[in-house]
Amino acid sequence: MEEKLLHKIDEISDRMIEGIKKIVRIDSVQSTAKTDMPFGEGVNNALEETLKLAQELGFEIENVDHKMGIAKYGEGDDSDYIGIIGHLDVVPVGDGWLYPPFSAHEENGRIYARGILDNKGPILSCLYALYAIKELKIHLKRPVWILFGTNEETGFEDLTHYLSVKKPPVMGWTPDCKYPVVYAERGRCCYRVSSSYEHQKEFNAFVNEYLLSSNEHADRLGLDIHDEEFGQMQLRGRCLADCEDALAFEFVLSYPAVITNAEIEEQIRSKLPSHLQLTCIQNYDPVRFEKDCFLCRTLQDTYEKITGMDGTPVTTTGGTYAKLMPNIVPFGPSFPGQKGIGHLPNEWMDRKDIIQNAKIYALSIVRVANGDENE
Repeated sequence: MEEKLLHKIDEISDRMIEGIKKIVRIDSVQSTAKTDMPFGEGVNNALEETLKLAQELGFEIENVDHKMGIAKYGEGDDSDYIGIIGHLDVVPVGDGWLYPPFSAHEENGRIYARGILDNKGPILSCLYALYAIKELKIHLKRPVWILFGTNEETGFEDLTHYLSVKKPPVMGWTPDCKYPVVYAERGRCCYRVSSSYEHQKEFNAFVNEYLLSSNEHADRLGLDIHDEEFGQMQLRGRCLADCEDALAFEFVLSYPAVITNAEIEEQIRSKLPSHLQLTCIQNYDPVRFEKDCFLCRTLQDTYEKITGMDGTPVTTTGGTYAKLMPNIVPFGPSFPGQKGIGHLPNEWMDRKDIIQNAKIYALSIVRVANGDENE
């Protein structure tokens, strides 16, 4: 059965690539909200066209209040589904493109487009992987839902709403990171230091001494922490912020699981002059699964079977839907050595890698949906 499934992916590969190109040609950068278009017209067009495509492939579809789309396959309890979640919104295109960013230009087997890697290509490869399973009439013990998000790049409002009206999956993944399977993500907190103009001198002194003079590991703040699994603390996104009638400076800390956000805040406050205010604007706690749990072990084994490469689970400094969606891990789409592609000009994905992804995801769907997590 597994070999037939992999062969089926090869059979449908041209159709899959054309389907992906159709969706990446839609400019889905977030824009002004309109009626029934909470993240703008372009994002909504991408959602509607993707659901139309899924319906044409024979799936039951659902539009969750114009914020999340679902393609469903398989019988069973809706509270016991396998969930695979990616996103259709993309970051702004920027300058420096060799080809129009929404042209899906292909050259020597490489497709260039904003969103081809992050994240339309990968989530649609999951849809076509499920299509191959459906066409072969492979029985799944649990239903599988492919979830199409619309606000991953700018706030997770799509997923927040989804979880307010739907139950989370029992397990699953997001194809929005890297291979092998990612068993843990760092935490991420964003802080703002602010002050009135009356205390500008103290504000400038603190920002210069503790934030601008800190290295990338936040050494001046006393947060230069190293962890064997997660690596070192990372200080990012240092910038002046717009704050009405006040001075403000914002920064982000990507932190390992050996420290909590509360401990981070306490440490920063120990350096803070009395006239300055510290606000935690946002925090996502670290996410961690056991490396040998059923989900990670199954995805590792599948990745190794398809690629022949080492699938030992890894951690990431990035942030994905796994920060908010329970029971899922990041899994693909970038292979080892493929870095600095998403969010940059000339974002690309190779045709062969899209097909390889679809094979990994197809086999993973069958194994996860039909496996016993109590084994």
